Amino acid sequence: MILYPNAKINIGLRILSKREDGFHDIETLFYPVELADILEIVESAELTLNEYGIQIPGKPGENICIRAYNLVKEDFDIPPVEISLFKNIPAGAGLGGGSSDGAHTILLLDKLFNLNLTHKQKRLYASRLGSDCPFFIENLPMIGSGRGDILEPFPLDLSLYTIKVVTPPCFVSTAEAYRTVVPRDKKEGCDRRSLGELLHYPVEQWKDFIVNDFEENVFKKFPQLAEYKEQLYRDGALYASMSGSGSSLFGIFSK
Repeated sequence: MILYPNAKINIGLRILSKREDGFHDIETLFYPVELADILEIVESAELTLNEYGIQIPGKPGENICIRAYNLVKEDFDIPPVEISLFKNIPAGAGLGGGSSDGAHTILLLDKLFNLNLTHKQKRLYASRLGSDCPFFIENLPMIGSGRGDILEPFPLDLSLYTIKVVTPPCFVSTAEAYRTVVPRDKKEGCDRRSLGELLHYPVEQWKDFIVNDFEENVFKKFPQLAEYKEQLYRDGALYASMSGSGSSLFGIFSK
């Protein structure tokens, strides 16, 4: 059985405050895009993982697909499986590729073994894998708040536009990006309108007020990323931004 775990982009990413638990409260719009991995799971004599395509850092046993399988197996007597994953989504690039793989593993195991998981169960398993994972259970435009795990549907349809994603060859540490960003509750002069309110404006106006708060410091360390963003605008993008903490960027173009 095969599924195609897709990537996401962040349209606007606001770092609101640092929490007592060390995490940050954020506000962002998760939007699914067509770029996707290929995930196949079949019953097997032993648990195995085959990886193809773009190289994934880390040990196979730490792969999020294996972790997802082990979570489900804690509650259901499912047999071993062979997981084959072809990576098209760059790892650690702000596109949620790993999170999508984990969430889609849950969906695929549910279908393969007729587990009849409720929507709530799928969301709970996904939340144990990572903050971004529950979004991929929904896989619809969602405003994310809290750590990004509190999701509210948002009526945004970009099907009349073309979304171009580029991933420059540099690695941006998400941990460092969070460590160096100044939350909005420590800044003066920040736009106090909600992201949802701003997203109702025409796409061509977004560049004036919808921002990714990571860009300021990330672009200082990696000025080539700022150049990629400017190139997207030179190519005719109505709106361009970094996704997540980078290094991927995207542009939204008229078709």
